[in-house]
Amino acid sequence: MDLPKKVTMIEVGPRDGLQNEKNFVPTDIKIQFIRALKEAGLKEMELTSFVSPKWVPQMKDAGEIVEACLDSERDMVLAPNRKGVDRVLETQGKAVAVFVGVSNSFNKKNINKTTTESLEELKPIVAELKEKGYFVRACISTSFYCPYEGKIPPQETLQLCREFADMGVDELSVADTIGMANPKESYELFSLLKKTLPDVLMTAHFHDTRKMALANILASLQARVDRFDTSAGGLGGCPFAPGASGNAATEDVVFMLEQMGIDTGVDLDGLVAAVNIVAPHLSRSIDTGYYKLQTAGQ
Repeated sequence: MDLPKKVTMIEVGPRDGLQNEKNFVPTDIKIQFIRALKEAGLKEMELTSFVSPKWVPQMKDAGEIVEACLDSERDMVLAPNRKGVDRVLETQGKAVAVFVGVSNSFNKKNINKTTTESLEELKPIVAELKEKGYFVRACISTSFYCPYEGKIPPQETLQLCREFADMGVDELSVADTIGMANPKESYELFSLLKKTLPDVLMTAHFHDTRKMALANILASLQARVDRFDTSAGGLGGCPFAPGASGNAATEDVVFMLEQMGIDTGVDLDGLVAAVNIVAPHLSRSIDTGYYKLQTAGQ
């Protein structure tokens, strides 16, 4: 089996993982969580998002999080619109994540714009960010399936990714937003994207809604993907995508990859310690395979 020797893990727990959490996690706990994740070896991370606290109350302390947690690593802040980007520009951060869904219906439910309208709004923003030296990550939602439109044709996902690549983004995070993708679909889509867009960092983002995330990650590895978004504790879900439960769990993915001889640079004991910090403040228990085994009887 021809697989990458090393993989980069992008930790999305502090942002994507917590955004839909019912309990407000205290700011100091978030900061401890983030610092522990960094200590465990996670060098790229979505810290938080500059969104309206009316719509995502969990992110109301985004400014404090950025101020406390920025360092020399690639710390990304999600900014869905001009207002959010302007807030990023006021910080010392140098990495921004934007997002658009392939599905028009998903976009309308999420940000009340079509896919085309979203792209038109983002073009000058991305150009400005690149001119100012920012790392720009484009998150591509509903890349496989949409909760409203069903299966998304691969060519539609490719076209959106191509448009972002033409804008000059540094990274494409291609997401199975509702966890419907199967390994065959994952291999085929990422093979197509890697072949067509070889000069853009390609990251796979899987949700474990139907317990397919690890299988999809293996299929993506075979398509030569070597970057994966994961969330410590399997936290997460999309508030605008019914049925989208947690992300692939960082600890389960790291364990699988390391057992396969693929270097992640992540310390599993440190990762469990990080999850222990946030777990008591959540509205649900952590039930990922590796974490449960390591904490049984505690």
